[in-house]
Amino acid sequence: MEANTRSTGRLPAAFLTPGSSSFIDFLGEHQPELLPGRRQLPPTQGVIEAPHGTTIVAVTFPGGVVLAGDRRATMGNVIAQRDIEKVFPADEYSAVGIAGTAGLAVEMVKLFQLELEHFEKVEGAQLSLEGKANRLSTMIRSNLGMAMQGLAVVPLFAGFDVDRNRGRIFSYDVTGGRSEEHNFAATGSGSVFARGAMKKLFRDDLSEEQATTLVVQALYDAADDDSATGGPDVARRIYPIITVITDDGFRRLTEDEASELSRAVLARRLEEPDGPRAALL
Repeated sequence: MEANTRSTGRLPAAFLTPGSSSFIDFLGEHQPELLPGRRQLPPTQGVIEAPHGTTIVAVTFPGGVVLAGDRRATMGNVIAQRDIEKVFPADEYSAVGIAGTAGLAVEMVKLFQLELEHFEKVEGAQLSLEGKANRLSTMIRSNLGMAMQGLAVVPLFAGFDVDRNRGRIFSYDVTGGRSEEHNFAATGSGSVFARGAMKKLFRDDLSEEQATTLVVQALYDAADDDSATGGPDVARRIYPIITVITDDGFRRLTEDEASELSRAVLARRLEEPDGPRAALL
């Protein structure tokens, strides 16, 4: 919604009227056509071809949670982009990783970030992690019409719950159904292979460093068996996006840190091509 301030110097009445702390509800009331799920798509004869993002993984450890994603986007059998970003901060203590139609997913993440920021400004307090997960569920459900045309968005949401003092992970389906995952989770086309790797390597007493190594191992395994998932690309210096969320807040590993982790995993795979037989470190 644009504020026309040229003539009177005042905001429209809609901006000054008390209402919901939800920006999505505000936009739905005054200009619903701007919401992604309310847009009218032209009729099509089949599924719309658009770049899709895969694979997102998350794992908890004592003191926080790690959320990571590969960098490849595909369009059918073609690699549409090799260095797409799929993991974004939602706010200070949470992050969201996107799988599905890349353009809609990024737009949904931006709207979700704005939703959380709007709530905090109106209420003067942060939404609980449970509340954030529920808000994201509502946004995915509003995209069901597009999902039925092949433009689905299936994110993975993770964050540090300051009330429970631990990291938590939430997964979703295309209808907005929400499930809390324990210990680890994955979504996207390579999720089956990534989940298998995490199942073998997960322990309750992982350190932060071990948890970040685990997600790189999982993405490597996913890339090994799923053509839509991109593994660490040393030649192009393209490495997974790895984020850590603790009571100190959201932190994204630098490119040098991601490179060091990826190279360590690749070196170990040269020694053990079928995967590590024992501990992570």
